[in-house]
Amino acid sequence: MADWDDDTPRLRSNLAKVFGKARDEAIRRGPLTIEVARGWQLDIMQGLVAPEPQLVGRFRGETGLENYNVKVGDLPGVRASDVSAELAEFDRKLRLAIAELDQLISPAQELTSDDLAAILTLSAWAHSEWVRIHPFANGNGRTARLWVNSIAMRYGLPPFLRLRPRPGGGYNRAASAAMQGDWRPTVALFRRLYIESLHA
Repeated sequence: MADWDDDTPRLRSNLAKVFGKARDEAIRRGPLTIEVARGWQLDIMQGLVAPEPQLVGRFRGETGLENYNVKVGDLPGVRASDVSAELAEFDRKLRLAIAELDQLISPAQELTSDDLAAILTLSAWAHSEWVRIHPFANGNGRTARLWVNSIAMRYGLPPFLRLRPRPGGGYNRAASAAMQGDWRPTVALFRRLYIESLHA
């Protein structure tokens, strides 16, 4: 019986291990690419039972998932046939943004308000685009939240977005807007969650 989305000790253990690896890579300022995210999904699903094996470690549109379309509520993700092109554009924009921030923000640098705004904006964009594209058959939300925390920790911010359970406080509304291509609500939400994390 499939258990890949159940709140099991194995899933919690997997998430803790993936988060640890992501944290270490963020501190080292390692590469952040769609292939890194594929690795996250493989590690998150380690030892869990999927409905079909080909649903793990593959992006929709790849072999075995050529016609695997998804919806979140009534909102469709990007069509399977378009996922590859959308991910390539995501990867290109992310690499450029990361390279720019790596130049602007040195490790252990005291952040300005402009630096903070740039980090939170990039985090919100990456999260929202991942949610909109919905490249995996399962685990897109967890992966999107890993993007956020990886970017935050890369530049010295605390990991302010829990991986599971799904955050509250307007997160679902922001994700719904993201599914429709509007990531501005996510920027506002992440700013608030970041500030709240400082007082937790």
